[in-house]
Amino acid sequence: MEKLYFFSLASGSSGNCYYLGMPSYGILIDAGIGVRQIKKILKERGVEFEKIQAILITHDHADHIKSVGYLGESLNIPVYATEAVHAGIRKSRYVEEILVQSRRVIEKEKTFMIRDFNVTAFEVPHDSSDNVGYSIVYGEHTFVIVTDVGHITDTISRYACNANHLVLEANYDVEMLTSGTYPVFLKERVSSGSGHLSNHDAAEFLALNYSPKLKNIWLCHLSRDNNHPELAYKTVDFRLLREGIKVGKDVSLSVLKRMTPSDVYEFDAEVKK
Repeated sequence: MEKLYFFSLASGSSGNCYYLGMPSYGILIDAGIGVRQIKKILKERGVEFEKIQAILITHDHADHIKSVGYLGESLNIPVYATEAVHAGIRKSRYVEEILVQSRRVIEKEKTFMIRDFNVTAFEVPHDSSDNVGYSIVYGEHTFVIVTDVGHITDTISRYACNANHLVLEANYDVEMLTSGTYPVFLKERVSSGSGHLSNHDAAEFLALNYSPKLKNIWLCHLSRDNNHPELAYKTVDFRLLREGIKVGKDVSLSVLKRMTPSDVYEFDAEVKK
C-alpha cells in the first residue's frame, strides 16, 4: 500500500511551506522560505526535490511566496493560484522572476487535479490581494489547510468539517496581543476580521465542530511575539476536553514550529484506478 506523507517545512510570519506527497511525487503548499532551505529539508526527509509536481499558493504576502519566482520559472514547477493572487505575486517586490510558463490560474471551489490529488481552493478572509484555503483529497484522506484567517466563515467551516487532517491557524493569544508591544494599529489589524485567528477562536471552532472523522489537527502560523506553542496547544486541548474530546485518544493535536521543520506524519493511502 502506498504511503502518504505530510510535514511542515516552516510555519510562521518568517515563512510558510508545507509538503504533501508519496515516495513517487508530491506538492508544496506555499513557498515562503528560501529555495536552499526547501531543498535541504526535503533531502533530510528523503524527498527528491525533482519529484515536486506543483506549488499551491494561498495568498501573496511575502512569507508565502518568497521562492515562487525561482521555483516556477527557473525550475519549471507549476504554480497554482487565483488570478488575483497571481496579480499580487507579479507586483510583489519580494519575487524577482515573473511567472509566465509556470503560471496556473485556478478558481475558488472548482476542483482540479494534480496527478492523483483532487484539489479545491476556497475563500478565506485576509488582508491580502486574495486568499484561499485548500482541500486536498487523496484516496480516503482529506487534508484541509486554513492559514491567515480573519474569521471563520460558513465556507471555511464547510471544508474544515469535512477534513480528516486539518491545518488551522492559531496565530495569537488575545491577552498577549492586548498587553504586548505592538502599536495600536497593528493590534487592530491582527485581531480584525481580515487579520489572523486567535487561539481562542481556533479552539472554539474545533470544539464545536469536531467529528470522529477528524484524525489530526495541526496548529499553524503562530506569532513570534503574541503566542507560545505550549499556550496554543493547551488552549485547544482544554477547550476540546470541555466537550468531552480527548487529545491523544479521539484526535491528535500538534503545533507546527515557526522556523524549523515538523515531524513527518505518515498515512496508509490507496487510490483506486
